[in-house]
Amino acid sequence: MSRLPLTFACGSLTLAGTLDTAPGKTGLLIVSGGNEIRSGAFRSQARLAAAIASAGFPVFRFDRRGVGDSEGENRGFRSSARDIAAACDAFRTIAPDLDRVVAFGNCDAASALMLTGGEGFDALILSNPWTLSDTHAAQSAQDPIAPPGAIRRRYASKLKDPREIARLLRGGVDLRKLAGGLAQSLRSAPPPSSLADDMRAGLAAFEGGVSILLAAADRTAQSFEAHWDRSDVRIERCEGADHAYAQPEHRLWLERQVLAALRNAASG
Repeated sequence: MSRLPLTFACGSLTLAGTLDTAPGKTGLLIVSGGNEIRSGAFRSQARLAAAIASAGFPVFRFDRRGVGDSEGENRGFRSSARDIAAACDAFRTIAPDLDRVVAFGNCDAASALMLTGGEGFDALILSNPWTLSDTHAAQSAQDPIAPPGAIRRRYASKLKDPREIARLLRGGVDLRKLAGGLAQSLRSAPPPSSLADDMRAGLAAFEGGVSILLAAADRTAQSFEAHWDRSDVRIERCEGADHAYAQPEHRLWLERQVLAALRNAASG
C-alpha cells in the first residue's frame, strides 16, 4: 500500500487528490466538509484513509474547487456536484479494477452527497448531515441549547439509569437546572429548512445502500435527527462523540462503521 498525490480535471480546472492504494475492488471516496482540505481537521481524513486502506480498500480524497491545492472558486457545498462527479470519475480511472465506489461525507459533505442523489456511487455513508439554513445556523451559534427532541431523549435515558435516580433522590441534582431543561424539552423544534427538504428528495432517488452515522453529542447531528422521518434507513449513533469524532474510541467507532459499510457494498 502507498499514498499517491495526484491531480485530475474538473472541466477546465485542475483539482488535487490523494489515493491510498489497496488491492480491494470496492473503494471509498471521502468528500471533505466545510472548507477543509483533503487531509481533514487535525489530519482526521488522512488517518481514516490510512486505516481503511490497511484493511484492503483503496481510498481517494480530494480538494474541491477553490480549496487547498485545487484551482477555481470555492462556491460551497451546494455547488460541489461537479467536483464530486469529477473525483468519482478520476477514482475509477486511476483504479480501473474497482467494481464499486462508496462515498463518505461528514457535515455538509454528507448534505452535498444527498443533494446529488448519490449519483455515480454504489453506497453512501452520511455522517452528521448539515440541515440548517443560514438563519438557523446563526441562531445555533448564539444558542448552545440542544434541540428539544435531543433533550427529551437525554432525560429519558437518565430515567432508565438507577444511578441517576439515586442521585436525584439524594439531592444531587440542581432542580432549577432540571426545571429549565424540562421547559426547553417542551419547546417546538424549529421547522426544517428547504435544504433539509432538498436533501430528503435527493436521497429518495438513490437506490444504493445508505448508512447514517450520528455523533450523539453533536448539535448538527441532533438537528438532523429532529427532522428525519425515514424509518427505512438505519441510523447508528456514537454516544458521547463530538462532530469530528475526536476521541480515540470515537475514531475507532467511525472506522468500524465505514468498514462495515464497505464490506456490505462489496458483498452486494
